[in-house]
Amino acid sequence: MSEDNKRIEPLEEDTLLQEELVEEETNMEIIDEVVEEEKKAGADGEEEYSLNDDRRVKTLSPTTLVVKRFLRNRVADTGLIIIALMFIFSFVGGAITPYKEDQTFRRMDATNEQYAAVTENTSFRYLKAEDASFPSIAQAKFVLAQKNGETEFESGGVTYTLQEEGTDFYGIYQDGSLIATASLDVVSPTESDTDLPFALEYEILKAYSNRTVETDEAEAAESEDAVVPAGTFEYGGSTYEMLSDGTVMEGDKEIAYTGRYIVKVMATDRFLTREFKDQLLAAIEKGDEEFTFTNEEGTEASYEITYDADKQMWSVLETVESEVYDTYSAPSKSHWLGTDKNGMDVLTRLMYGGRVSLYIGFIVVFIETALGILFGGISGYFGGWVDNLIMRIVDIFYCIPSMPLIIILGAAMDAMRVDPQIRMIYLMLILGFLGWPGIARMVRGQILSLREQEFMTATEALGIRVSRRIFKHLIPNVIPQLIVIMTMGLGDTILTEATLSFLGLGVKFPFASWGNIINDVNNTYVLTNYWFIWIPAGVCLLLTVLAFNLVGDGLRDAFDPKMKR
Repeated sequence: MSEDNKRIEPLEEDTLLQEELVEEETNMEIIDEVVEEEKKAGADGEEEYSLNDDRRVKTLSPTTLVVKRFLRNRVADTGLIIIALMFIFSFVGGAITPYKEDQTFRRMDATNEQYAAVTENTSFRYLKAEDASFPSIAQAKFVLAQKNGETEFESGGVTYTLQEEGTDFYGIYQDGSLIATASLDVVSPTESDTDLPFALEYEILKAYSNRTVETDEAEAAESEDAVVPAGTFEYGGSTYEMLSDGTVMEGDKEIAYTGRYIVKVMATDRFLTREFKDQLLAAIEKGDEEFTFTNEEGTEASYEITYDADKQMWSVLETVESEVYDTYSAPSKSHWLGTDKNGMDVLTRLMYGGRVSLYIGFIVVFIETALGILFGGISGYFGGWVDNLIMRIVDIFYCIPSMPLIIILGAAMDAMRVDPQIRMIYLMLILGFLGWPGIARMVRGQILSLREQEFMTATEALGIRVSRRIFKHLIPNVIPQLIVIMTMGLGDTILTEATLSFLGLGVKFPFASWGNIINDVNNTYVLTNYWFIWIPAGVCLLLTVLAFNLVGDGLRDAFDPKMKR
């Protein structure tokens, strides 16, 4: 090649280089103009970068990618919102409510309480002398002898003699001594502190059964004067007068009265006066359903009379104002969801019940997960006889009938009267101890596939100890699956606790849980008439379990990039 040509070639190369530099400068100017235009076009005035600017590149961590995929799932977001609301309702609501979990409320209410009972005596009543024995078998044989017209009967090797001493009145003798009386009439003392001796009652009943009534005088007299003398008798050196209406007089003092009606007061600290009994019996004879009585102090009280044909008894009911538990009261300003059968605020019980249900759910799941990771990690890493042993233990736990076992343990704790708080701890331990095998199998299966990968070979080559290989390098790779299982297991645990509490085998009163709140509707009347007792608890339980299932489903999709929705 000639020298001229050698000189031309470098010149051409320089020219080409200059042209490239000019073209690059032109491109840079164009890029700068685009950047300036983008800056001016920004709606919020912030700086925007061009597409080839390195500052536009963002690197997202795996956790951030999972969170973004989870948040794009609207169904899972709904479940997360529901769970957040339930936590706020249970913990924040329970803290700001003015009522306590076991606080009861009362109200003044007019109730009809049984004040007395009236029966007409149609069978023999027996009075026994002091230190005398006349057992029930002897009484039954007396009735047979009286019906057959016999004068003697035998019972328990003892011979008794009966003697009719008046109308429907008999004296019963043993070895010639009076030991008992049998009569259809009843003697009642006029004063509450009077205790009539047997011999005096005998004389009163004998005189009453043999009394005579001056019919002409009684018919001619006014009602208050219609009572006429019917006979006299003596006892203890005193003379007593028996009137035709059964009144017993000692001089001018009334000491007792006799009749066929038995009026028994329900309260042991009360005493029915003769005047009250007379007015009550008069109302019964007229067929009145109520009567009013004014006592000596001028206090007027109303009584209701009802007749029980089966028991052949009149019940006297007194209307009293008393303080009672405010049970099953309807929703109001004071109690937004009303009160339950114990007079407790339902809304407050729901809040505290949510705490207990969530506490139990989370603690049980953590116990299950801890045991499952421990046994599953050891089984999957070591394999061999260790794996076989642990898996056989897992098989045994799978064969245990969990629900019958829990029911038996609950009944045993009932029998031992275990404290409700201790019982709740036992419940969590039992549920956690019975639920770990499923997690252990999942962890074992994941570790069996992970332990053969290159990073585990590297940990072995570096001499890292076994415990660190399992819990530092293997278990973290299983955490995504564990989170999904834990989240979905929370709903199942809460549902199991609610079922046991509904059956009376879980959380016990006074502690509240959604399950034992629903237990209040154990009869049809409450179920149909007091909806505010069970529907709110059922709705809370439904929403919480559904929310945990939705969140678990969303986490499963988020951890698996292949899942698309």
